[in-house]
Amino acid sequence: MSAARQGVVDARRIVVKVGSSSLTTAAGGLDADRVDALVDVLAKARSGGEKEIVLVSSGAIAAGLSPLGLRRRPTDLARQQAAASVGQGLLVARYTASFARYGIRVGQVLLTSDDTSRRAHYRNAYRTLDQLLAMGALPVVNENDTVATDEIRFGDNDRLAALVAHLVRADLLVLLSDVDGLYDGDPSLPGTTRIDEVRGPEDIAHVSIGSAGKAGVGTGGMVTKVEAARIAAAAGIPVVLTSASQAADALAGRLTGTHFHATGRRSADRLLWLQHASTPQGHLVLDEGAVRAVTERGSSLLPAGIAAIEGDFVAGDPVELRGPDGRAVARGLVNFDAKELPQLLGRSTRELAKELGPAYEREVVHRDDLVLLEG
Repeated sequence: MSAARQGVVDARRIVVKVGSSSLTTAAGGLDADRVDALVDVLAKARSGGEKEIVLVSSGAIAAGLSPLGLRRRPTDLARQQAAASVGQGLLVARYTASFARYGIRVGQVLLTSDDTSRRAHYRNAYRTLDQLLAMGALPVVNENDTVATDEIRFGDNDRLAALVAHLVRADLLVLLSDVDGLYDGDPSLPGTTRIDEVRGPEDIAHVSIGSAGKAGVGTGGMVTKVEAARIAAAAGIPVVLTSASQAADALAGRLTGTHFHATGRRSADRLLWLQHASTPQGHLVLDEGAVRAVTERGSSLLPAGIAAIEGDFVAGDPVELRGPDGRAVARGLVNFDAKELPQLLGRSTRELAKELGPAYEREVVHRDDLVLLEG
């Protein structure tokens, strides 16, 4: 066994993500045998008490299709939410019954991106998941599709899984798909080869990655899985991407699927969520001095450095920070409503405090609520 896969074996806290196509039929509705097969693997992996598992499970919308008489996944948000409302209960009930065969309790955790980019919400999400694990329960995480709007959706559970792995400080992320790894071409065509190890972006720069899943009941595809692997690896978390049928081999460290090596350092802060899970509600145009202060000196953004604003946002919303050339340089949580900012632009906090009161002697975006963007 290679040293890299030995690291998989040694992982104590593991996030496992499974897609809709691995749990349901193409027509919608849960496949009890598939759910039970996955549960068998996960229960065995944690049976010695040395491993903790968080399951990020798609399937709520797909599970709700058949009971509602829908022949295919709807495209409009309202009917997706209706299907999720019916299907989420069915999904968790199925997991609860299946894990009960092993005496394992299940805890449901539903998240939106809004829950995890704001500081207090992020802390609460971590505490809940950590406490469930400490009490011996197995958290089943999904996006809260029944209430999430287009603006606060993760968009796919692959990205959610990568961010949950970061949130719970996991040692490993396992992405289960209907394909047994990343290939250098269409895996259905002869002559293509599975890529066993990815040590950095350059290893797959030549690969053309498709966007559609096989079964047609989910939102993900290989594109979202590779992006999720990149996010997790950059946060110091190794990833194994393989098929649901190979889950036992993946968790045992056997040479299956594609192994993405960690490329970055671990971080306990929530800024990864702000970067990858938030949708800016507007943007602030900075002058050159403010761009340098934010990007080079790690400073907070003050009113004096803002040249213009755009968007209708309120205090606490994510906004994009742009340079004079329009290039996005950072993202952060703003401390003022959009309607308050015009009177503050270009002015010092001392001047504003004197004229408007001490509440205005504060940053527009604090450096603790700000993340720099790549490129």
